[in-house]
Amino acid sequence: MHPQGYSSCLSENRVVVFARTPVDVYETGVGAGEIVNDLMYADFAGYLELGTLDYILEIRDETGMNTVAAYQAPLATLGLEGAALTVVASGFLNPANNSNGPAFGLWVALASGGDLVELPAYEMPGTARVQVIHNSADAAAAVVDVWLDDILLLDDFAFRTASPFVDAPAGMEFTIAIKGPDSTTPDNPIWSQNYTLEDGETYILIANGIVSESGYEPAEPFNIYVYDMAREAATNGGNTDVLVFHGSTDAPTVDVVEVLAGAGTIVDDLMYGDFAGYLELGTANYRLAIKDETGEITVVTYDAPLADLGLNGSAITVVASGFLTPDNNSNGESFGLWVALASGGDLVELPLWLSVREIVVEDNVSAYPNPAANFFNIQFSLIENSDVNIEVYDVLGNKVIEQQLGSRSNQIQNHKVDVSNLNGGLYFVTISAGESRVTKKIQVVN
Repeated sequence: MHPQGYSSCLSENRVVVFARTPVDVYETGVGAGEIVNDLMYADFAGYLELGTLDYILEIRDETGMNTVAAYQAPLATLGLEGAALTVVASGFLNPANNSNGPAFGLWVALASGGDLVELPAYEMPGTARVQVIHNSADAAAAVVDVWLDDILLLDDFAFRTASPFVDAPAGMEFTIAIKGPDSTTPDNPIWSQNYTLEDGETYILIANGIVSESGYEPAEPFNIYVYDMAREAATNGGNTDVLVFHGSTDAPTVDVVEVLAGAGTIVDDLMYGDFAGYLELGTANYRLAIKDETGEITVVTYDAPLADLGLNGSAITVVASGFLTPDNNSNGESFGLWVALASGGDLVELPLWLSVREIVVEDNVSAYPNPAANFFNIQFSLIENSDVNIEVYDVLGNKVIEQQLGSRSNQIQNHKVDVSNLNGGLYFVTISAGESRVTKKIQVVN
């Protein structure tokens, strides 16, 4: 691989790399980017035909996101034009666990033999910690590539997923560029913006908004929203720290009211594109009512089972995601609250508890026996005749049972649900009738 702007010629160096741990190697001095990918112990990378220049080599873990060490490779300064070299990753990352042996480093073997030459360590510029969350519900941005300068930071990054927290350069300006999937360069991006991060700080970047020219109302423009006081864990081990972000382009300014534990209004007048700041909550199970800015009209209500999800000591980001009116937005994903964990991965959907549109199912639903071993009975009553659907979700929001009961009359109804094939644990049972939904918890034991 040749650094951009340089071609192979008689003055090139041939360099073969041999690694003792699985690593990636990135060149960051002249902008060559990744030059060695996922090199395993005892493997050779093959010759890299490099112009005789001075380089900076970053040794990263196999994800390519976290830098282990960095070294200068001053090929021009050392007069190595026309030479063929072997670079070995040598020594121990943790000498204390290896009889206090030699520390890790990059060493160069010349064709003439003799003592290996140690590459000098390069003092990295400051770093910040960064997590990126994809919350743009525009179908045109469903899967994107994210570039940091000339480095592909996130490949095929999907809607409602998050990266883990990774190191990013601080104290210097860099460009974030968004392109379609399978891109090979950051040129001609869908969107780009320059940033400068502060050394030692932690950031959350949320990609949000609309890139399409039509089909969405309102068409809030695509942007990356930055929160510069992010946390990777709760400040108190007994809590769950919750950062709330309003990312639903067609949702109004809202309040968030906790209605189960009696905490009351926990977020007030949150506008689109705003962060509410961290809520330091005891790790319990909550119920969150999303209300209009008057606090009088409830839009929708969700369960937030922080305890059941085992989030003690965690810091999470809850994003309002999708569209309140999909019909006005190219039939996109419906509105919901979704959770990004510090470890990244797919966002976790908070289970819907109760719609406050016209209530067809009365809120006197009961499920018994609870806990249930092989089955439980669900009892409910209707205000008017309606088609009824029963769904059972696990705590991660996965639908594990769905039963369509057909049309039922406006009287007390009983239905038996077989749960003998489910693993033991907590589940959420949702009764849907018309546009109404009521959710109850059920504990399954094996």
